[in-house]
Amino acid sequence: MPATPAAETPVRPEEAAAGPSPTAAAPEATPRPTAGAAAPQATPSPTAAAPEAAPDVGREAAPDTAREAAPPPTTSTPATAPVYAPRLLVPVVTAVVCVALAAATGARPELAAWLALTPVAVLLAVVDRRVHRLPDPLTLPLTAAAVLLLGGAALLPGAAGSWTSGLLGGLALGGFYFLLFLINPNGMGFGDVKLALALGVALGWYGWAVLFVGGFAGFLFGAAYGLGLVLLRGAGRKTGIPFGPFMITGALAGLLLGALAA
Repeated sequence: MPATPAAETPVRPEEAAAGPSPTAAAPEATPRPTAGAAAPQATPSPTAAAPEAAPDVGREAAPDTAREAAPPPTTSTPATAPVYAPRLLVPVVTAVVCVALAAATGARPELAAWLALTPVAVLLAVVDRRVHRLPDPLTLPLTAAAVLLLGGAALLPGAAGSWTSGLLGGLALGGFYFLLFLINPNGMGFGDVKLALALGVALGWYGWAVLFVGGFAGFLFGAAYGLGLVLLRGAGRKTGIPFGPFMITGALAGLLLGALAA
């Protein structure tokens, strides 16, 4: 009986010495690799550099494609440059009108005014025909030039008109067109009102009858053109018609008749 407790006592220290050493090594081995967690942290650094390189390539490629696509629009600009007036039509028409006015007026002082005003009037007709506008840089100087040139012609001997009647004619025709503008702003532009001032001064130079004929001829030519659009192209009441060319053509007809009758 005493041998059993003696045999049990030596077994306990051997088990205690063998047991704690492996069990203690297991928990100590696990925290040491955790302290070396810098290895998984090194992997995100290359992955973060990859997405930064991709947008840089795209940003540099975008301007290159835009530069390659830029040259085609530059080639189309010379084709659309002559918008307002063709190179051949304006000089030819201007020369024909000047010759007709010179033949009808003769060597009278007002001929200088007609020859100076004709190029601007022809240009206004072409501009209005193409873009449906009568720009102020052309209409206002035309009115001022008509007043000044005819005023100078009235001071010279041999003039066949009256500067006073020319001023009154400009006010009358301009006021009439201004009334039409107030009645129907969509049908009559304010540029037509300013053009009527210059045409009224020129037509009034030869008297009230010439003013009436030239002003009425403009409406007659415009109505004939509008009727042709209705019959040939099916135009309606809302179709826009540039009225400046017909005003200028009617004024030319009135000036030719007035110069021949003077």
